[in-house]
Amino acid sequence: MSRIGKKPIPLPAKVAVKINGDQIEVKGPAGTLVREIHPEVTVRVEGNTVVVERKNSERVARAVHGLTRTLVENMVAGTQKPFEKTLEITGVGYRAELVGKVLKLQLGLSHEVLHPIPDTVVCKVDKQVTVLLSSPNKELLGQTAAEIRSYRPAEPYKGKGIKYLGEKIRRKEGKTGAG
Repeated sequence: MSRIGKKPIPLPAKVAVKINGDQIEVKGPAGTLVREIHPEVTVRVEGNTVVVERKNSERVARAVHGLTRTLVENMVAGTQKPFEKTLEITGVGYRAELVGKVLKLQLGLSHEVLHPIPDTVVCKVDKQVTVLLSSPNKELLGQTAAEIRSYRPAEPYKGKGIKYLGEKIRRKEGKTGAG
């Protein structure tokens, strides 16, 4: 049995879980999340905990058991306190600006990059070089941050580009003179 999958998920006081057939809905102070449950596992609420069990011992059921439990745990944690990601922009002339629900990036390209921000993701720009993202949905938050970073990942020679806060960029030495 999956060591992760068999652990019950404790429910905080302000978070409510409702199961409707093959969907789970988690409501909390930070928002509401809904997710489809894989048909090979069952999710049920027992008192103030959520339990994820697999229906059989087939390979697919074993594979999604721990995954489903982790996804539900992330839903509970995100509706209690939103997840956060911070992106840093480094480079001369590189900057970000928030215009409505669109992030406008100047990254040394011949054009400005316009990236739409999903509805459940809150975006703030600090000093034009720091982008703060937060959302109760951990999966959507990570995907949004990865898409923004993919426009200009930090390069190893000068470190110019977009990187996550705390990410270490392995630096390389440039070319040396004639040999």
